[in-house]
Amino acid sequence: MQVVGYRSRVEQPAALLVAENGRLSTERLVPGSDLSYTLGERYCAGTIDEDSHIACDADRAPYCDAHTDRWPCARCRGDCSMPLETCHEEHAIYLAAFAPATFKVGVTRSWRLDRRLREQGADRAAHLRTVADGRVARQVEAEIAADVGDRVRIPIKIAGLHQTVNEDIWQALLDQFEPIETFAFEYGLSLSARPLAETLLSGTVVGTQGRVLVLENGDSAYAVDLKNLVGYELLDGRTDRNLQSDLGAFR
Repeated sequence: MQVVGYRSRVEQPAALLVAENGRLSTERLVPGSDLSYTLGERYCAGTIDEDSHIACDADRAPYCDAHTDRWPCARCRGDCSMPLETCHEEHAIYLAAFAPATFKVGVTRSWRLDRRLREQGADRAAHLRTVADGRVARQVEAEIAADVGDRVRIPIKIAGLHQTVNEDIWQALLDQFEPIETFAFEYGLSLSARPLAETLLSGTVVGTQGRVLVLENGDSAYAVDLKNLVGYELLDGRTDRNLQSDLGAFR
């Protein structure tokens, strides 16, 4: 059994997408559930064709060159010919806040705004503008990004999982704009200390925030980037690997 993808919690519970002999299934990451897997070999996760999985045994993980999807909009600044159909849809420009005081600007199709913010694990957010298409959205995003930034790395998100957003700093940023709508998200993690970053799938599910899974294992809490699990074979049984411990994780 191999991890071939993941799903952040939006309308449905977060889950890992796993494949075995071409068949796909999900490992739901529901708070309170116990996971008991050891990570085996890691190799290319192949590709998904509707409801089936096409395996690939290339060594490169999570995807080999043949199965790497290069999204043309990743570094777009609004100077393109709008090559995708989705580029022509109405777009929203937003600010996202991650505890305690890390911010980014982003764009998404208007109908995906709430979903996109939850996928990223934002703690707070603000819808700044709605524009006609993706090109205009990227141009506005680039202007704002010069001051705010346009990406937040997973280690930064993990570092703030046990904290709350500094409302004074967040409000000072919002005062520079006239938001259409603001959002506040709760993920139910209730952590009293920063979880330790690890790549494992053994323990009790505390919850998820964006693509970060929090597990309780022994006396410690661990934060797992779901993307880092893609490509691994899953073997039954809890890991016997020595893990760094934080005895104060749940005090």
